[in-house]
Amino acid sequence: MPEVDLAFPRAFIEFTNPDDADEVFRCDLTWLTSRWTCIFGSGCQGIYDISPDTGCCTLGAHFSGDEDYERVKESVARLTPAHWESFDEGHATGWTEKDDEGDLKTRTFEGACIFHNSRGFEGGYGCALHGMALAEGIKPHTSKPDVCWQLPTRRQFRDVDRGDGSTYNEVSIGEYTRAGWGPGGADLDWYCSSNTEAHVGLEPVYISNCDELTELMGEAAYTELVIHCESHLAGPAHAPHGADPR
Repeated sequence: MPEVDLAFPRAFIEFTNPDDADEVFRCDLTWLTSRWTCIFGSGCQGIYDISPDTGCCTLGAHFSGDEDYERVKESVARLTPAHWESFDEGHATGWTEKDDEGDLKTRTFEGACIFHNSRGFEGGYGCALHGMALAEGIKPHTSKPDVCWQLPTRRQFRDVDRGDGSTYNEVSIGEYTRAGWGPGGADLDWYCSSNTEAHVGLEPVYISNCDELTELMGEAAYTELVIHCESHLAGPAHAPHGADPR
C-alpha cells in the first residue's frame, strides 16, 4: 500500500507543563490520536527492501548521550545467550561502534543492529533488549536506546521569545516523519508512520504509547495530554490522520 501524502491539516494543542511554568508543550493531536501501531513481525516491510525482516533495526541505534549509553550498557550486562543471538559476537568484538562522524551507536552485524535476533532464533525474534525486558517483567523502553523506543514519535526543543525579551522552552511532541531524518529519509524503501498498513491499532497512540509518552513528558503533563486528546476525539473538528482508516 502506498504511503499517504502528509500535506493534510493537523490539529495542535499547547499547554504549560504543570511541573515547570517555563516550559510549554506543543502536541500534534492528529498524530497522537491516530491509530498507528508498530507492526514489526506482522506486516512491517523494513526500511530497506533488501532486509525486510529487520524492520527499522538495520542501521543500528545512535545514543542520545552518556546517560542513554550507560542505561543500555546495564541492560546488555543482563543479556544471556538465551536472549541474544549474537551474544558471543557481541562479547568478543564489542556491541558499539562509531559512525563516520565519530558518534557512538550500536554496532551493525550481518546486516542489522547487533541486538537484532533473526526469525529462527529460539530466544525470540526481534530486539534482544526488548525481549529480555518482557521476560523480566519490566517496561521495554527502560532497556533500549532512546531512539528505539521513541520512534516514530519525535520530541524537539526550542527557545521561544515571548516578545517582551523573556523566553520559554517549547517541547514539541509529534510524528517522526521521513523528513525528520533529513535527506536520507527519502532513500528509505518503506516507512511506517505515514503508511496505512501500520494504522491498524486498536487504541490511539496516546493510549498505546502511554509509557513512552509519560517518559518523554512527565506524569503530570501526560495526564493533561490525555484530557486534550479525549476532547479532540469527541469534538466536531476532529481531523483524522491521513493514513488512518476512514
